[in-house]
Amino acid sequence: MLAKRDTPSWNEQTREVVDRRLALAVAEGVLSDTQLATLRAITTRVCPDSPERPATTTLAMVVRKIGKDEGDGHRLDCLPRTAECWRRGLDAIEAEARLRFDRDFAELEPDNANKVLGMVEHGEVCAELWEDLPSELFWKWRLLPDLASAHWAQPSLWSAMGFGGPASPRGYVRLGENRRDPWEAVEESRRPLRGWPQHHER
Repeated sequence: MLAKRDTPSWNEQTREVVDRRLALAVAEGVLSDTQLATLRAITTRVCPDSPERPATTTLAMVVRKIGKDEGDGHRLDCLPRTAECWRRGLDAIEAEARLRFDRDFAELEPDNANKVLGMVEHGEVCAELWEDLPSELFWKWRLLPDLASAHWAQPSLWSAMGFGGPASPRGYVRLGENRRDPWEAVEESRRPLRGWPQHHER
């Protein structure tokens, strides 16, 4: 997908946005050291980077969102704003790990880290810090959406899932199922489908 950088598919604004995303560093001072270590470990468990692709900036994007207290245009009234929700949730996950395994979440073995995250997801938590923050809602409405949206906003993953990336100003024209514009790449293993216009075959 990044090979399209200097083609008519990308204008200067698109190049700037993608370049900023690829170069994004984890902002300092947004989270405490323990909160950041917890978030880093969660990111590794929920959205691991593929060893076959460039490292993503998923963690940095989520930290930036927390630092800006950036909302989504909606939220459950029982959950606090983005930054407070994340900080309280990370503290509660850390407390849950300490309570269950007497270790920091970031130091847990993968199986135990997954157990803690599973408890958070299903509301099976015991730490007192969850009393005013329903863990299953934190998982469903804050943790998972923020991580997934940041992770799949990574250009290297657009290629992995077959998304051709931005097309501005050219735009996509053929949006129907099993259709593609003539300038879009063809999957190497894809066999021609019946019914495609002849000029689509390469």
